[in-house]
Amino acid sequence: MCLLLFSFNKHPDYPVILAANRDEFFERPTEAASFWNDDPSILAGKDLRQGGTWMGIDKNGRIAAVTNYREPSESKPEAISRGALVSEYLRSNESAEDYIQKVMAQRHTYDEFNLLVGDEQSLLFFCSVEEDYQTLMPGLYGISNGKLDSAWPKVEKGKTALKNLTQASEKPEAEKLFDLLADRTIVADSELPATGVSIEWERRLSSLFVHSEGYGTRSSTVLLIDRRGEVFFSERSFDKDAQVIDTSSYEFIID
Repeated sequence: MCLLLFSFNKHPDYPVILAANRDEFFERPTEAASFWNDDPSILAGKDLRQGGTWMGIDKNGRIAAVTNYREPSESKPEAISRGALVSEYLRSNESAEDYIQKVMAQRHTYDEFNLLVGDEQSLLFFCSVEEDYQTLMPGLYGISNGKLDSAWPKVEKGKTALKNLTQASEKPEAEKLFDLLADRTIVADSELPATGVSIEWERRLSSLFVHSEGYGTRSSTVLLIDRRGEVFFSERSFDKDAQVIDTSSYEFIID
């Protein structure tokens, strides 16, 4: 997951409005979002190489999402897959606070990451390069591969677009949120962040929707939770040519 934009308790009817892109190498085998056969309470995609996931929700309304924190020189050869951070939370009965404190104690077994866990009433955020987690206040947030709300052009542009789509009282339109995530505009070199990769890669990764040889946006996800506990979850998957290959949508009421 490389871009996570979300509104938390800002909309009068929707405490959670979330739009996210997962960027990954196309060679990495992936299963599209569905309720898992081995744990039918979990709705998420699945990384078939390591078994974890980048984002998901369970029938109790527990949400989790992870993004890599871009530190190319800090990669650990024996690191546990960061996708396990999401799947283990969704499989557990632990509170968000207990879980994130456990993760903090074990963070050095993973490459650097950003982790979001909680539900429509409380969301917690932890960046592994920080000393502590945050309990998020009502607001509009953006996470890419830096810290929360880093002033990266794609994060700021995405947050502005999300604000424009959600400031009215009407129900957010999933298609407009997908359109937001589909923006392929490359940022000017003078505005690019310096994150330890080459300038060519900084350019490729600067757009909200990433499209390059062998690597790019594999899926876009929209998640809406209203104040009655009704959940709408929709995932759109893409091939190496950035063409839509599947769209799946689910609706349920939180148990």
